[in-house]
Amino acid sequence: MTSTSNQAPVFYSENAYLQLNDFLDRSNHSAVYVLVDTNTHNHCLSSFLQKLETSKTIEVIEMDAGEENKNIETCTGIWNALSELGADRKALMINLGGGVVTDLGGFVAGSFKRGIAFINVPTSLLSMVDASVGGKTGVDLGNLKNQIGIITQPEMVLIDTEYLSSLPAIEIRSGLAEILKHGLIADKKYWEKATDLQKLTLEDLEKLIAESIEIKTRIVEKDPTEQNIRKTLNFGHTLGHAIESYYLSHPKKEKLLHGEAVAIGMIMALYISTKISNFPESNLMEITKKILELFQKVKITGKDFEKIIELLKFDKKNTHGRVNFVLLKEIGDPVIDCEVPNSIILEALEYYKNA
Repeated sequence: MTSTSNQAPVFYSENAYLQLNDFLDRSNHSAVYVLVDTNTHNHCLSSFLQKLETSKTIEVIEMDAGEENKNIETCTGIWNALSELGADRKALMINLGGGVVTDLGGFVAGSFKRGIAFINVPTSLLSMVDASVGGKTGVDLGNLKNQIGIITQPEMVLIDTEYLSSLPAIEIRSGLAEILKHGLIADKKYWEKATDLQKLTLEDLEKLIAESIEIKTRIVEKDPTEQNIRKTLNFGHTLGHAIESYYLSHPKKEKLLHGEAVAIGMIMALYISTKISNFPESNLMEITKKILELFQKVKITGKDFEKIIELLKFDKKNTHGRVNFVLLKEIGDPVIDCEVPNSIILEALEYYKNA
């Protein structure tokens, strides 16, 4: 299976490695630098290197795993490593890892010597359906998500679901949140398929991933720099990112995975949609129930509300001092740039707390 467009081509399964090796054979890259984190170094690197066929020099650069390391300090360490290893402008970087590695690695590559080529090999479900495709790269600024970054396309994206076998269930669920989001913003049938998990086989999962990538690619093709329709991909992320940032920085809260926070943000965005864009309340109840069956309820107290709302002002979609939400009229019918009063945001937080 292959997905191509004016975005980076996406290759699947064994074909992915055939394409990669052909690319390495044809290209004039001076050397290959494989970026891993501590997890993918242990669980994925050996298998990946065995499938590489190239006479080019291969160097491995390792970073610490975890969202808390998705920062400029880590980038500086990798830029220094590239310099010390003699990387030039014809170097190729391969990002082998989850969303943190592909986001940060793409940013490092896109800015090193004003840009070197890179390839994404996502190893988590989240990065397969979201972070590795679309060209967005970036790092966090303190606890604020993805404040520094650029849009730059990889040479290709390789999808190999074998890497998912090393992931704990909680990480698979985290990726599922983005799959559910694609269904909610784009396609009711896909939403129903993605939530019917009792019948899900590995082959079904591969098809779901491919369809999810197709949905995202179609949207990004129409609006590569997020001036319009691409904003719909941020559904659930406005409050989701604020909650994720809050839990990342709070000393007494257990940090949330990105997908866990987005699942909460989607429930809240749907509640707001019933108030602002006439989303049917019956659908809100049904979708809330399904999401809470898949994602464990997170304890958010009334004391947390004000701090979470305070973090909304840092959301990247904001303009002219306004917090802009993506809402739904119906499943598959999103609305962008919706201004929402604080009173309704508070109601949405309360709705989730009591759900």
